[in-house]
Amino acid sequence: MKKYLALTGPLALFAVLALASPQPPTTYRGQIMDSTCAGNGSHDAGYKLTNTHTPKDCTLACVKGGASLVLYNPSDKTTYKLSNQRRAKALAGQDVKVEGTLDSATNTIKVTSITPAKS
Repeated sequence: MKKYLALTGPLALFAVLALASPQPPTTYRGQIMDSTCAGNGSHDAGYKLTNTHTPKDCTLACVKGGASLVLYNPSDKTTYKLSNQRRAKALAGQDVKVEGTLDSATNTIKVTSITPAKS
């Protein structure tokens, strides 16, 4: 039994350390939107509700009303929460690249950087 524990103990420790090791940042692409409009898949309803006409103005108005900033990818209709709202606010309504690590339990990207997407 002691030999078994002597062999399996280090293996179990290695497995725990491997799972706990930090993931490398991943690049995500999409638009900085408010959580309400992202849930609808567009700003159409938000434009009417907030009396705005641009993605930036709609996003900022919805955030002022209580929504949070998210990354919305229209091509696959995925929405990610963002850990850094301040950085995201500066690029509201724009197409961006977000680098960071995804916490799949909360669907939140721990943001390393957010930059405008180049066409």
